[in-house]
Amino acid sequence: MREYDLIIVGGGPAGLAAAISAKKEGIHNLLILERDHELGGILNQCIHNGFGLHTFKEELTGPEYAYRFIEEAEKLEIPYKLNTMVLDISKEGKSKMVTAMNREDGLMFLKTKAVVLAMGCRERPRGALNIPGYRPAGIYTAGTAQRLVNMEGYMPGKEVVILGSGDIGLIMARRMTLEGAKVKVVAELLPYSGGLQRNIVQCLNDFGIPLKLSHTVVDIQGKERVTGITLAEVDENKKPIPGTEEFYSCDTLLLSCGLIPENELSGKMGVELSRVTSGPVVNESLETNVEGVFACGNVLHVHDLVDYVSEEAARAGSHAAEYIRSWDSIGKTEEEQTIRIQTEGGIRYSVPQIIRTEHMEENLTVRFRVGAVYRDAYVSVYCGDKRILHKKKRKLAPGEMEQVVLKKTDLTAEEGLDKIVMRVEEA
Repeated sequence: MREYDLIIVGGGPAGLAAAISAKKEGIHNLLILERDHELGGILNQCIHNGFGLHTFKEELTGPEYAYRFIEEAEKLEIPYKLNTMVLDISKEGKSKMVTAMNREDGLMFLKTKAVVLAMGCRERPRGALNIPGYRPAGIYTAGTAQRLVNMEGYMPGKEVVILGSGDIGLIMARRMTLEGAKVKVVAELLPYSGGLQRNIVQCLNDFGIPLKLSHTVVDIQGKERVTGITLAEVDENKKPIPGTEEFYSCDTLLLSCGLIPENELSGKMGVELSRVTSGPVVNESLETNVEGVFACGNVLHVHDLVDYVSEEAARAGSHAAEYIRSWDSIGKTEEEQTIRIQTEGGIRYSVPQIIRTEHMEENLTVRFRVGAVYRDAYVSVYCGDKRILHKKKRKLAPGEMEQVVLKKTDLTAEEGLDKIVMRVEEA
């Protein structure tokens, strides 16, 4: 058995930023565990640019962005283990026990004071989509196709239809086109795109690729290999409208139908998960309901910009370091004002969901997503009947993560406050 102060599960952009932050805060006995054969996570296959504008004030590709953090982690001599699968995390008194395995060390039992969860997210598979038809070759998730093209050097096909307008799907529409494939159409079940507006412009409009909103695949043709698909328009209940079917010949169907936080480990150890995000419920310190377990990045909620992942992960690493420094006083009870953030009126969720005012900094960034498209609307925050924030937004869309900043003075001004309410109010 080996003992650590901090173990970070995941060596992608979130895990690296959390480890760097914790090391700079004086936590030297730490370890990153990464299941892949290299650090950097999903960014290694994201060879397009658009990363780093917030963090480094310049435009980088995914591998370049990841390398900046890998380089800093190596300069700080942060230890890591690659090709290592974490099997279980359990509580052992105040400590946590991480069970992991790799070829060199075999089965490992690692005792630690704190854990940062940074496992990222995974794509929603076709099995969850209930598309009728056979199961021929030529059906890939957009992320799998991205890895095949960008890292393995294989082209999945020549005539492509993409179902779902998430950012990976939009980016792969452009990538497949640049590699010589013909992308026939991008279909989206919802009446709005799930991706960033800039990706719709740069990846579809610039290449003349049509986007059909409120459409879905209702049939897949082909037994050995996909030969074509049938699209149909859907009504407000997302049911196909008879008579709107359109056939597209293709040899490849890419699925870009959403991302899900990778939270099997979290759920097994008793972390409370949000029904909306499928990620952990956290407080202002990004700590879960399991004391000493922190979460950040796409394992917490799916981000649209990696710069926000790094910023959030740095906070998680800093708060984990603070927790470790106060290790000897853990368990002492004190009266704390705990405020739950209640989202309604168009706001689907917020992160964090809980605020302990004693631990809150003067300003707290709260990130959230809306459930529909709004124009010229306001984001409002209420403490009881008192409105403490009223921010006008020209456009709010589900594909774009938004944020507001709450002031500690506003939340501590009212005695006995136990919840605040966030909502969208149309002008």
